[in-house]
Amino acid sequence: MDVKISKWPSPFDIAFAGDLRQRLREVRWADEVVDDWRQGTAAAPLRELVAYWQNDYGWNSAATRINALPHHRATINGSDLHFLHFKGTGAARTPLLLTNGWPSSFIEYTRLTPLLTDTFDIVIPAHPGYGYSERPATLGAASSVELFHRLLTEGLGYTSYIVSGTDIGAGVATRMALAYPDAVRGLHIAAVVDPPLGDASVPLAVEERAYQQQVEKWSANEGAYLHLQATRPQTLAYALNDSPVGLASWIVEKFRYWSDAGPDLWAVFPLEMLVDNLNLFWSTQTIGSSMRLYYESRHLRAPFKSSDRVVVPTAVCMWPKDLVTAPERWARRFYNVKRYTVQPHGGHFPAWEQPELYAADLKAFAALL
Repeated sequence: MDVKISKWPSPFDIAFAGDLRQRLREVRWADEVVDDWRQGTAAAPLRELVAYWQNDYGWNSAATRINALPHHRATINGSDLHFLHFKGTGAARTPLLLTNGWPSSFIEYTRLTPLLTDTFDIVIPAHPGYGYSERPATLGAASSVELFHRLLTEGLGYTSYIVSGTDIGAGVATRMALAYPDAVRGLHIAAVVDPPLGDASVPLAVEERAYQQQVEKWSANEGAYLHLQATRPQTLAYALNDSPVGLASWIVEKFRYWSDAGPDLWAVFPLEMLVDNLNLFWSTQTIGSSMRLYYESRHLRAPFKSSDRVVVPTAVCMWPKDLVTAPERWARRFYNVKRYTVQPHGGHFPAWEQPELYAADLKAFAALL
């Protein structure tokens, strides 16, 4: 049951680049009847990204850049978990766990972490089946909630910590706060889970009903990916694991639709950053296992009980161009909200879109604690 920690030297290997470049050269492009994003990924920006990936991306500089990060491996119950561990520079540092969503990775946090090391020791683990973390061999075999907590406490020796999450990471962070309230010093989230409503619940306010309508509208217009990945992820996995252009189309669409970038996508998400993230999924062949988490969440995860409530002090940090923006009243039904903010800019990937605002909100919350 021991947690073993070791260095993970040079995880980024450019040996896969030759096969990848051949696939990029030999792509069979689909036809397009509109030249914008109305029907999904537009052809022109996708072709631009693919051309950059094939011809202009600096493979050696990418290997140097990514391998220079503080990579580590935690072996927990025989399974390997990849994580980054940034030791802070301040005299009194607080342990901070950052947990990302999909289709993101530690790449998203490379702009944020330098702004935080004066205050925090930072740990960024990869969910099981994401990137360099081991892919579970069976459904439900590994839980980020348990693994991340054991990494922080048994592996790294922290007695308490703050956890901050976006998207899926916010759900994991919430369940960590529920499961380990004595260890989680504070919870900082960019998305809230829906409270378990019952007959005894206070009637919904106007803004809460409006929020539910917003969720329904988003689900109808944007939720096809979620429904597919929660029901038939394996069907899609074959296509995305075989075609780098298909993988790019599926992932980059999310950066375009879910962010505050607007039409100038590369201004917010440089091609280098997007390709770094794509290479992580491609080289490790973890797009299928990353999507499988949606299936497990829908079919295997225990629902919240009516008695559940997060007692850990919570900061809710909303980003205006994220999928949906929960009102404070809705968040207070389930969380012990000590800080609620709606940022002026930013979307689903705030650590890359607005790292200064994200860092400031985290530090302000830590000061409250």
